[in-house]
Amino acid sequence: MSDSEDPDHETRLVEGWQGRFYEDFRVGDVYKHPFGRTVTETDNVWFTNVTMNLNPMHFNEAYAAETEFGERLVDGTFVIALAVGMSVVDVSMNATANLGYDRIRHHAPVFHGDTIFAESEVLDRRESDSRDHVGIVTTELRAYNQEGTKVLSLERTPMVLKREHAQPSAARPPGWPEGVGTQPE
Repeated sequence: MSDSEDPDHETRLVEGWQGRFYEDFRVGDVYKHPFGRTVTETDNVWFTNVTMNLNPMHFNEAYAAETEFGERLVDGTFVIALAVGMSVVDVSMNATANLGYDRIRHHAPVFHGDTIFAESEVLDRRESDSRDHVGIVTTELRAYNQEGTKVLSLERTPMVLKREHAQPSAARPPGWPEGVGTQPE
């Protein structure tokens, strides 16, 4: 007999990952963000066109073949956006605002077919002077390719909700409107 055929089977809401709240951050903690992401030619061409980056290094194979790299490079601002996106699940899922991106460095080129991995280290955390429902967290975000070469680093500073102000629950995790989906009996 399967669990669904069991007369004692009952539906229950189970809490999932709700992201970190201000109280969860500790200076020195490192979060290895889940899931690497392989960068495709389509990603690069699309992003280059959408942002109107006219440097032929990103979209002109003949031009790029004559450079020291011998092939097109992935647009650096795409690498930034990808790494920041990878970090959201651990760093800013409960942010109310991003206050800044500082000390951005491209350490090595990214090419089509590279797989990017990212991690964040907590550098600082402090109470907000103007908003008592959030704290301010500064992290260093580092991205690596599949060979372990660091390709990007930057400091990122979001304002993150305090848990008591978010009041997450299994029935209403962060981002869900009240009453949507399965509700407790």
